[in-house]
Amino acid sequence: MSLTKNNSHWGIDALVAELRNLRLQSSENRPRPDHPPKLPSGKILRHIVDDLGAVLFPSLGQPDLNDEGIDFFVGHTLDSLLRQLNRQIALELQFLAGQAGKTGDTQNRADEITRAFAASLPGIRTLIDSDVQAAYEGDPAASSPEEVLACYPGITAMLHHRLAHQLYLLGAHLVARVISETAHSITGIDIHPGAQIGESFFIDHGTGVVIGETAIIGSRVRLYQAVTLGAKRFAKDENGILVKGNARHPIVEDDVVIYAGATILGRITIGRGSTIGGNVWLTYSVPAGSHISQAQVRNEVFEGGAGI
Repeated sequence: MSLTKNNSHWGIDALVAELRNLRLQSSENRPRPDHPPKLPSGKILRHIVDDLGAVLFPSLGQPDLNDEGIDFFVGHTLDSLLRQLNRQIALELQFLAGQAGKTGDTQNRADEITRAFAASLPGIRTLIDSDVQAAYEGDPAASSPEEVLACYPGITAMLHHRLAHQLYLLGAHLVARVISETAHSITGIDIHPGAQIGESFFIDHGTGVVIGETAIIGSRVRLYQAVTLGAKRFAKDENGILVKGNARHPIVEDDVVIYAGATILGRITIGRGSTIGGNVWLTYSVPAGSHISQAQVRNEVFEGGAGI
């Protein structure tokens, strides 16, 4: 059916035809089912995470409720959001089954993941409490834990990450990625949901922090803005295709502090209690208690271009 004459001014008929041709070409290069796949919705998942934040910390979502009202709010909200999350997980599993050319009851698996995720929420709340307390104790500008919870981008990022990581562990990788990228867009902090992060984790300021998929971070670790825990190189197979899932990001042990702008690459270990200075570029392991900084800046006075 042709579009209305009012659209002809914009050349929409031609655009629709061209976009159709591109879809067909894409299908030839990457075979798909007859109907376009239905993927998890970023918009719905953002709403779900907002509701999860309000369930875990009702003061953020419904500050005027009394104790009895809070319990009703938590129960009612959980029932609604878990139904929505279950649908999004089912969409991911159906998509993956279609990609693999398989058929079967993906709904049962979606139900299992949703139940396991729901059961993990008290533990997630405990971890986020430890993150909030670490931020409050670690930042002299923080006037209260409540301020940290309401205002700090590092806590927003960790709320998303703690939820996304649990979904990732349970097998809902795509849903987890959507949640983590939502946090990235909000805070400028990019944490892959596969990253393992211990309790009492504090990201100060936060903008530009990047933590890769296979990074392992211990307890009571503090990062400042623009820190990268990344991969040094990407291994390829005999066909030149990137190898997926290999351990390629750093291990940061307990009680480590990494200052702003530091770049730490590869499957190396930063020993317990170490301090990594600002703007350091590090590609080798360091033992416990290390203090790594840049070479001292050289400052000399030259006249008449003698220093060139």
